Amino acid sequence: MRVLAIDTSNLVLSVAVVEEGRVLAEVTTNQQKNHSVRLMDCVSRLLDETDTRPEQLSGIGVAKGPGSYTGVRIGVATAKSIAWALNLPVVGVSSLQAVAQNALGFPGLIVPLFDARRGQVYSGAYRTAGMEAVSVQLAERIILLSDWLPLLREQAAGEPILFLGEDVRLHRETIAAVLGDQARFAPASHNHPRAAHIGLLALGEIENAGSAHDLVPEYLQLAEAEAKWLAQNQEGSQKE
Repeated sequence: MRVLAIDTSNLVLSVAVVEEGRVLAEVTTNQQKNHSVRLMDCVSRLLDETDTRPEQLSGIGVAKGPGSYTGVRIGVATAKSIAWALNLPVVGVSSLQAVAQNALGFPGLIVPLFDARRGQVYSGAYRTAGMEAVSVQLAERIILLSDWLPLLREQAAGEPILFLGEDVRLHRETIAAVLGDQARFAPASHNHPRAAHIGLLALGEIENAGSAHDLVPEYLQLAEAEAKWLAQNQEGSQKE
């Protein structure tokens, strides 16, 4: 089986073509440019470079969030469109898990982290489960970093805690102040999501995947505009 994998859920753009046991090609950039403009060019180039015809694809893997609302929508909408056009299954993979996969083999708690503003982070906690995938230890959530760090310390019970993600640099001082020597920080090369991880994880789910219409983004919270709309409508209904 051969899978096309896409991640535009944050500032990094990553596209890969994988098959069982092999990464045929991968492009990952952190240039903070417009994903909507560059994504399909990357997809076309990788399919050409790997001599992959559309009928050779067994499915699509895509980062489904959390992350940037716009970035998540671009990736999921593109993956669903390709899957629908080619009548292929599509598998959504957590954007946080995609980063956590970079730490396979780490002997402690693995904590990917994306900044969510106002002191909040998107995060979850994982442990290595073999050398193919990480397993969830604490469910993904949006949470104040000040509330998250004590939970991690309790869960780790003295074990090292590895933080990954491009946004960790924004919170490194706070993390180190609370967790001390228990906190470990991944090198820069481990902070970016890789579409290859998404594709390899998707391979294991292709046979059970639903149609393109079944996939929905995972934002972990409402967009600000949606939250305001709901609040306004709730106020209106109460006045009636």
